[in-house]
Amino acid sequence: MSGPIDLHAHSRVSDGTESPAELVEAAIAAGLDIVALTDHDSTAGWDEARRAVVGSSLTVLPGMEFSTRQEWRSVHVLAYLVDPEDAALLRETTRIRNDRVTRAERIVERIARDYDLSWDDVLEHSAAGATIGRPHIADALVARGHVVDRTEAFGGILHPRSGYSEPHYAPTPLEGVRLIRAAGGVPVLAHPATRGRDGVLPERALAELVDAGL
Repeated sequence: MSGPIDLHAHSRVSDGTESPAELVEAAIAAGLDIVALTDHDSTAGWDEARRAVVGSSLTVLPGMEFSTRQEWRSVHVLAYLVDPEDAALLRETTRIRNDRVTRAERIVERIARDYDLSWDDVLEHSAAGATIGRPHIADALVARGHVVDRTEAFGGILHPRSGYSEPHYAPTPLEGVRLIRAAGGVPVLAHPATRGRDGVLPERALAELVDAGL
């Protein structure tokens, strides 16, 4: 196996633009050897991706992008090969997804005071069964003509300091790594060199995560 790989891909189950099957088809067309399906806090797309890959040379690596928070920093941890039926992990991911939705509803309520936007607008830009989050709100804002693209939405109306946005519930990175390990998975930091509003984890925090199995 010597071809290209992509170990961080999202489908419409979270904030991607393609279904799991379409994502697999795109990976095959791109000549990938491996693609990892890592939707936010969800393994719901795994079965569809596995069915779509049958008969091809592509390997689908099952995973997800687990949401955690270190004080004010949003820290995403890729969780490869977890047991999708692990009770503790299921409880936590369900809690995260549910809070994402209620958070999104509150954000839309605030935005609607100043812009023509409704919850139905957001639903129109969300796939059935998807966990609705800020990307879907961004798409609705684009459709309404309030911004030109997602980048402008996240840099303005949906910026953390805009007065409209707010964080959703998430466990600490240490709790997340331990949950992933307990579920038989391999935890990998999703954005190790991220800078900007979320900054970089302090070395002491990274060392603690490594000790826990990162």
